[in-house]
This record gives sequence, C-alpha cells and structure tokens, in this order.
Amino acid sequence: MDSYEDLVAADDVLLFVNAAISATGQREFHSDQTEQRLSLDFLHAYMLGNYRDLYAGVLALDINDHNAALIIRHLLETTADATAGQRRNEGRLISARLATLPPQRVYRLFDALRRAGVNNRRCRAIIRDWLAARPDLAFDAVKYRNGLKRALRHAHLASAAEELGTFLFTPSARVRYSTPVFETWRRAHYEQAALYELPYTVAEGFAARHGVPRDVFLARIAPRLTRLETLRLQESARHRGIAEAEADLAVMPLTRLATYVVSLPLKERRQRRPELTRALESAADRVVGRHRGSWGKVTAVLDDSFSSFGSVVKRRRPLAVALACHYLLACLADDYTGLWTSGQPDALLARPDGPTPLGRRILDALETEPARLVVISDGWDNAPPGMAAEVLRIWRTRLDPGRRTSIVHLNPVYDAVDFDVRRLSPTVPTAGIRDAEDLATLVELAQFAEGRTGLTDLTIYLNTRAAHMLNRHHGEREW
Repeated sequence: MDSYEDLVAADDVLLFVNAAISATGQREFHSDQTEQRLSLDFLHAYMLGNYRDLYAGVLALDINDHNAALIIRHLLETTADATAGQRRNEGRLISARLATLPPQRVYRLFDALRRAGVNNRRCRAIIRDWLAARPDLAFDAVKYRNGLKRALRHAHLASAAEELGTFLFTPSARVRYSTPVFETWRRAHYEQAALYELPYTVAEGFAARHGVPRDVFLARIAPRLTRLETLRLQESARHRGIAEAEADLAVMPLTRLATYVVSLPLKERRQRRPELTRALESAADRVVGRHRGSWGKVTAVLDDSFSSFGSVVKRRRPLAVALACHYLLACLADDYTGLWTSGQPDALLARPDGPTPLGRRILDALETEPARLVVISDGWDNAPPGMAAEVLRIWRTRLDPGRRTSIVHLNPVYDAVDFDVRRLSPTVPTAGIRDAEDLATLVELAQFAEGRTGLTDLTIYLNTRAAHMLNRHHGEREW
C-alpha cells in the first residue's frame, strides 16, 4: 500500500499532468497571460525539483507541445543534477518526443537553449541526432533557415553537405545551386514564377518584395499550401473568390476542423450543413477506428456558455473542443445523447452564450441512465452556483454508490489560480483536455484522479506509456 507521501506525490503528478495537457501560457477567459505563465512556470519548477523521474516520464503522455518543449528544455538545463541513469532515460524520452513535435517548435526550443547558454555534450548530441533524422534538411534550410543556422552553430556542427553550408552562411557565394530548392530560392529573387515553387511562408516574403497582388499570389500558391495553411487562409480566399484555396475538410484533424466550424457565422453553417456534418463525422470516425460503438450508452454534458468563447488568443477553443468531443462520443457510443448547457438541440449551431447551468444539465443527463456520463466544461458552474457539485455528491454517495454509471469531467481550460483545471466535485475525476483526439486516453488517466490509486500504479502507467512511445520511435540514442 502506498504511504501518505506517495499519495501526495501521485496527486502532485496528476495536477501537473492536467496543467501540461490544457495550459499553453496564453490568456484564458478568467485569467490573463501573465497569470497563466507564472502559474505554469511554478509547476514546472516544483515538479523538476521534487519528482525529476516522473517529470521526465510525463513526456510519454498526451501533453501539449508547449509543455513538452518546456520539460525538454528544463531537463537539458539541469543535466548536472541528474544521475547517469537518469540522463540515459531522459535522453531516450527526449529523442522520442522531439520526433513528434512540429519542426518550427523544435528550432525555437534549440534557440531557447542557445540563449540560455545550455551547450553540454548531451544537448549537442540531441541537436545533432535530431537534425540527422530530418527527412529533407535542404527544405528546412529554406523554410527554417535562421533556426537551422543557429542550431548548427550552437551544436558546433559542420554541415555534411558543402552546398547546404554555403546556402546557410554565404548564400551569395554561388551563382547557381545544384540542389533544386536552393536554386529555386535563388531564382525567386528576380523571377516571380520561381516563388510559387517555394513553401508558402517563404514565398509570401518574395511576393511582397515583387509587389504581387495578394489575390494573384493566393490563387497561384494554393497547390503548395499545407492542409493547415489552407484552412487558415480559406475564409479570406473565399471572400476573394479563389476556389483553389478551398480546403478538403474531410481530411482535417477533428479538433482543428471543429475550431474552423465554430468560427463560421451561423448562417454559413446552416448553408453548408451537409458538408460540415460529413467532415466532422468522418474526422471522428478516423479517430475512433475499430472502437466504434464500444462504449455502450453514453450521455455528454457539453458547455456552450459564454465562457466557452475562451479569449482573443484562444478564440472559441473550449467550444471547439466540446463540439469535437460531441462527434467523437457519438462514434464511440452505441446509444448517444448530447446535452448542451444552453439547451441548443443542434450541435452544429453551438455558440458561446449565456450562463452555465451544469447542475441542471447533469440531472437531465442522469435521467437517461447512461453507462458513461462525460462532462466537457471549464467547470464554472454558476446557474445556480454549486448545484453540479451537490448533484454529483448525492448521486455518488446515495443514489449510485456502486458506480453503475461511470462519470468523468474533462476540462479544456487551465485555472492559473488553483494550479489545476477547475473541478466540479471531489467525487468525480477531472482531467485536462486540449484535443478531442485524446479523449479516450484521458478518460483512462482520470481514474487516477479519483484518489483510489497511488504512486505505484501511476508510475507503472507512466512507464508503460513511455515504453510504448519508445517502441514506436526507431533509432533511439543514449546520452
């Protein structure tokens, strides 16, 4: 049996995991950016100082990229504090996690290490091996040129390809390049046609230099856009009548797609109902796969109150997560009911509005007698305040002590004041959520938050996830 200290440690780790999943250091509805960052920085420092092994193990969980990069940075900054065994384990976890991060975030991480003066042998080896594993370093040299230059200098690496080094550090030294993307970049300085063969973010600068009209540029660059770039530009392109920039919504990731949908005016959502519905259902089905219909009877309480607007930097993010979870749960269940706090019967038309009567909606949900009840909300129950907690307490202690109904609360918003996501009730487990795609894993993780399992079980879970991540990552290194 775990000791009291172990139970406290397990609670600390779960608190940090919730923050690492939901918090990005950006402004939220109830707290500003400074509060968010100070709160998150404190948690990272506390975990690193008290539970280094568990802190590193969190890299194997479905935390967001912002916190994964912070963990890696803090581990590399404190290499001298780690034992040889810890360095080997951390090195493998760092290598595996870096392989999953977007390259622009990794280059920013390497630059942060450079500015912090972190240049130990392990740091240089990690940079070296990550760059060696890049599928097309020439493409990186064009798209992330400054980041790659700084990484090579910081790790004291000589470019394996002479032409790559020339392009990065003395690009005007050659009148012609044999590497196609380098030659295209060179021609784009004086030839407009060449810029349309470059990545969008690079071509945009050349288009401005050549004075190319925005409409013309977007129409011609459309075939080079990534799916995310296409989605971001879709609205502005459509207003200009540029059909080429239309995104194939059916292949977009579920949460990103939901974010796009809730950004549309209600009138447009109605007009495009068949298209948007098919896209959301298709995205949810891809996530669920063979588990479709395996959760039995499921009822969800979904928060579309005014606070689901989020903030100006995370606009409608909580609402988008709720909408994505709605379609995902509909796929997982063989009998599904979705109840929005506003009473809105049409999920596609959900918008941030009104108070948060979570207690009433939870009562409605329990009346459906589900096998699983999932609540997606920021936890600010205010109509009336505290009703949800009381409903859940009575249900757990008097009406369903045998737990015939599984209840879990998933919260997409980090509460900077409490260093955690806001909870509805001590009787119901709460986990942070950022992407609906992680819902099934987070429901599994939430069992630890009920207080019935301690550090031993949590450590086994972290080790299992770490082993799974490392098995998927080929080319492990030890530093």
